[in-house]
Amino acid sequence: MSEGVFKVVELVGTSDESISKAIKGAVAKAGSTLRHMGWFEVTEIRGHIKGDEVDSYQVTLKAGFKLED
Repeated sequence: MSEGVFKVVELVGTSDESISKAIKGAVAKAGSTLRHMGWFEVTEIRGHIKGDEVDSYQVTLKAGFKLED
């Protein structure tokens, strides 16, 4: 990792389709306002059950980015 100062933010992504889409959606949305994101770490995975089937996914993740000089 390069020298510098980094910040970590917590994000929550949701998807009706998959965990992967929940992660990608959260990272893409954060990327529209945050620059220099370099990594993410999934900290929680949850889901919603409707009837007897999985209805949706919710993923909490931490994303790190380098602060500008």
